Amino acid sequence: MMNNKIKQTNHTPLQRVDIDTVTVDIIENALKNAREEMDTVLFRTAMSPGIREQGDCFPMIANKDGKMVVGQFGSFIHGFMQAFKGELEEGDVILTNDPYMTNAAVSHLPDWIVLVPIFKDGRHIAWSAMFGHMSDNGGMVPGSIPIKAHSIFQEGIRIPPTKLYKKGELQQDVLELILHNVRTPQWNRFDLNALVAACKTAARRCKDIAERFGDDVFYSTMEIMLERNHIAMQAIINMIVPEEPRVFEDYLCDDGVGMGPYKIRCKMWRENGRAFFDFTGTDPQAASSINFYLNEDMFKMFFGSFTINLVDPQILFNDGFYDLVDVFIPQGSLLKPNFPAALSGRTHALGRIFDVMGGLLGQSAPDAMNAAGFSDSPHLFYSGYDDKGEWFQLFQIGFGGIPGRPVGDGPDGHSLWPGFTNVPNEFIEAYFPLRVERYETIADSGGAGMHRGGNGLSVAYRFLCDGTIAIHDDRWLTYPWGVSGGEPGQRSTKRLVRADGTQTYLPAKCDDIEVKKDDLLYFDTWGGGGWGDPFKRDPALVLQDVHCGLVTTEGARRYGVVIVDDAVDQAATTALRQTLSTARGKPELFNFGGTIEEIKARCEAETHLPAPVTPKFRTASS
Repeated sequence: MMNNKIKQTNHTPLQRVDIDTVTVDIIENALKNAREEMDTVLFRTAMSPGIREQGDCFPMIANKDGKMVVGQFGSFIHGFMQAFKGELEEGDVILTNDPYMTNAAVSHLPDWIVLVPIFKDGRHIAWSAMFGHMSDNGGMVPGSIPIKAHSIFQEGIRIPPTKLYKKGELQQDVLELILHNVRTPQWNRFDLNALVAACKTAARRCKDIAERFGDDVFYSTMEIMLERNHIAMQAIINMIVPEEPRVFEDYLCDDGVGMGPYKIRCKMWRENGRAFFDFTGTDPQAASSINFYLNEDMFKMFFGSFTINLVDPQILFNDGFYDLVDVFIPQGSLLKPNFPAALSGRTHALGRIFDVMGGLLGQSAPDAMNAAGFSDSPHLFYSGYDDKGEWFQLFQIGFGGIPGRPVGDGPDGHSLWPGFTNVPNEFIEAYFPLRVERYETIADSGGAGMHRGGNGLSVAYRFLCDGTIAIHDDRWLTYPWGVSGGEPGQRSTKRLVRADGTQTYLPAKCDDIEVKKDDLLYFDTWGGGGWGDPFKRDPALVLQDVHCGLVTTEGARRYGVVIVDDAVDQAATTALRQTLSTARGKPELFNFGGTIEEIKARCEAETHLPAPVTPKFRTASS
């Protein structure tokens, strides 16, 4: 069906040919380099800090059938082409952002996808694609992720699969119509041009490779790269996915409009060499924007990326293994909402999917399991008019604690996505009416364990002019859980201190919060869960953490370590560890910080959380 939508002047089919391994390796590395060059072009030509500084973008190069061969975020070309009704020609460049019109090829409107069919001598040989998160997409609030939206129509402009370029000619009227509907047209224009430039760069590299080695060799190497991934993933599935079904549940804390928590439930098993995932039991869709329209192929991509990085990061990740995985997601659930449900706040469920996968896979191989901590991707928005009367709009992704792992401690203050970087504070202060007065890890926020969970971050933002802020975060109610004796990480909080000294704790999900000049926001994120028995951690490492400010002297006692006069008291440590170990008993595989009912009760008793933060605890279907 895909080839029928591609208009070619050369209909000679590509042929599978024999290739020596040296040639395969050369072409594979050339494609990897082209994928890296896509990022370089984008980062040097984009304008918004979210893309240029933070790297919120995902490149890929795919074979002619739309299977990602190299890249970061595969799977969406097939869904897009299933929904696309037109015909593609050489020189066409497609732009879209609408999940419902592309079979969830993209999951919320701020992510704009550019797709380029690559032709050589009149024949379609490959694809390049890139999507980036735009600073604004129109809609109810600056940044276009309105918490209170109950329909996708409130989240900004919906771009169906549209030819931005036709036969190489820019459709200027279409572009101006789109940019007319966003608050940051200059940033969006530059970022979109950068996405197109990155895809065209990859197209040139693919044609160069095919010209040098031959079209059939280029095509056949892509097939070999996919087959290598298929073989590797078949071995991984047989190794880590059990035949006996495993079930795991985790929760989104709330939906921002008074309901929560929301359960994500998944059952996993292996049958005849295939992995099966069934999300039956996941709560129904939310009334607000936290729904995550999860394409089945996208989940396969998540599963492949997660397991390859767990088992052997040297394995080339691509789409070659998709026929080895079956996924069922019930219609009308949080992960497959019915049109026109709002989708912009899907980041919370997206992050939680990785924790769920870790919990599923770890039950059969506890020694290889991570704790929880990929839990979210916290956002801060700040917008208004500066002292010169000019509009400003900041979108920033915050970082939390990465979980403790079998190989060591979780990194402190890092992103859910390994490729993301923080926006330098100097950049923020230079371009926005904002001063960063504190940027530090939160001691003891990582879960105690033989391998410590990464600490969360505390960032203090001083607002230098009046404006409006919005916050998107989670893990303020449920804990990033620990494993194999490890303790949960600390939960997140957001505290606003007014210029007059009064303070209030803000909900983890809120928008349209007015701030005044000299108000101060403490944006504190969650820590990662701990891995392994904390009483088996080397006391010297605990002392080192204390010296580095990552653990307090009092927090060292969570590891059963007694520090006196800046040194470990060995006798007291041995005695304390014996006492604490006896009182605890045998460690559980998972430490969630209590049952969901116990966590709810504890949260409702915490006086520092005002009513808007504490949702009405009921099932999402009630």
